[in-house]
Amino acid sequence: MASAYTSQQLDAYETHISLPSRFRRSSSPPLDIAYLTALHIHQISSAPYENLQIHYSSTHTVSLDPQVLFKKIVTDKRGRGGYCMENSIFFNHVLRGLGWTVYTAGVRIRPRVGGVPSGDYIGWVHIVNIVTLPTGEKYMLDVGFGGDGATQPLPLISGHITSNLGTQEIRLIHSTIPQQVDQSKPLWIYQYRNARDKEWNSFYAFPETEFTEEDFKVMNFYTSHSAAETNFQTRRVLIVRFLRGEGEEGIVGKVMLVDGEVKRNDGGRTSVVMVCRTEEERVEALRVYFGIELTDEERFGVRGRNVELGV
Repeated sequence: MASAYTSQQLDAYETHISLPSRFRRSSSPPLDIAYLTALHIHQISSAPYENLQIHYSSTHTVSLDPQVLFKKIVTDKRGRGGYCMENSIFFNHVLRGLGWTVYTAGVRIRPRVGGVPSGDYIGWVHIVNIVTLPTGEKYMLDVGFGGDGATQPLPLISGHITSNLGTQEIRLIHSTIPQQVDQSKPLWIYQYRNARDKEWNSFYAFPETEFTEEDFKVMNFYTSHSAAETNFQTRRVLIVRFLRGEGEEGIVGKVMLVDGEVKRNDGGRTSVVMVCRTEEERVEALRVYFGIELTDEERFGVRGRNVELGV
């Protein structure tokens, strides 16, 4: 399937994410891991993980139309990104347009308990991109997971450890999860640990099965509308913007918002930088710390919602 984006849109995207000139289409870069990594890093540091469309809009409906996503993320220039399906589907069309062999796979996650992924995996509420290089090597790219997510492509090699942000390490293992009846069919399980002397935490699992637009419609409806206890999207306001270093240094930190609390991590400990108690304070925090500008219609959309502050 062809990309939904034109050559002009791809050029605009490269400018929007400040992609280095040697990786731009005009330079005809080889489809290698250096190019793929640059795209991943510049994508997650330019388009934040955020679920504001669910809460700060008149419709509270999330569109996965590629052109709607392009306008929101690139054309409007208001600092917007999206939650997992928005960012990953947008990025999938970018990758296809740039010549990559890529498809999307559905993901089961484990909810956090006390800040750590625990218990059973819940249903399909997340997606990742799987890219195959011309050499045949496969990589998982997750540009829509937020905190503790991968800051670069991960090879589909079981047990291969990659440095993430600060002392954190990440990997994929090819194994089964306890809920599977058929233990002969392994999945790829994403794990992280915050230091080499810490335990590995299994956060999500995915097969190499391709998910299509019709699958995403079902997943998107649940994650953007369900009030189930396991669906945090409708009960929390969340933003994660990754911070890019100088030159080709990669990701060096992240700024996060959870409901009314703004936190920052520069590769070490996370610190609270602001606590918002009113909607006015939170809207200002979006502008100052995340570069996100909301319209009046979007700001009014949160009124009467369960996540509204100061009521």
